[in-house]
Amino acid sequence: MPAIEFTIRRKVFTLFGAKFHIFGDDGALIGYSEQKAFKLKEDIRVFSDESKSAEKLAVRARSIIDFSAAYDVYNSLTQTKIGALKRKGFASLIRDSWIVFDPHDGEIGAIREDNLLLALIRRHIAGWLVPQHFIFHDAHNQQLAEFRTHFNPFVHRLTVRIEPQCPVDPVLILAAGILLVAIEGRQT
Repeated sequence: MPAIEFTIRRKVFTLFGAKFHIFGDDGALIGYSEQKAFKLKEDIRVFSDESKSAEKLAVRARSIIDFSAAYDVYNSLTQTKIGALKRKGFASLIRDSWIVFDPHDGEIGAIREDNLLLALIRRHIAGWLVPQHFIFHDAHNQQLAEFRTHFNPFVHRLTVRIEPQCPVDPVLILAAGILLVAIEGRQT
């Protein structure tokens, strides 16, 4: 079974909120989302296309403006929780880090910026000039997926690659990618 790959694009210059386009590895649009500006509690919905007629995924913050917020991820078609993601607040000041949970809030892995030195350069010197690279690994430190931003001052683009042996629902990994673009993308 080959790796799954998709790209999430967010336009940098939008007046209010953000718009995300999700493309499959063949370049076809597989999802669309709009992030509302000035919301105290994140509620991100992913639709099949820009018409927003078919909702596929919902990512909801558990609390209002939380430094180490947790986000529940729901499959909108089945109305079931497929997992959760929690930002490691203080750890993310130095190197962006997230904990990944199963539907019952059992920890199944972590997503972390790949390199401490590059993370510090991104925060204090070069900002958007140094693209981010995240690794999602399980409790045994086996890589399950990677998230890589690309240098472009006008479009924030994140490529997500899911390893063939990854046992985690790809929709949960997609939600992680969207949060990385929406939350971490604000910093660059």
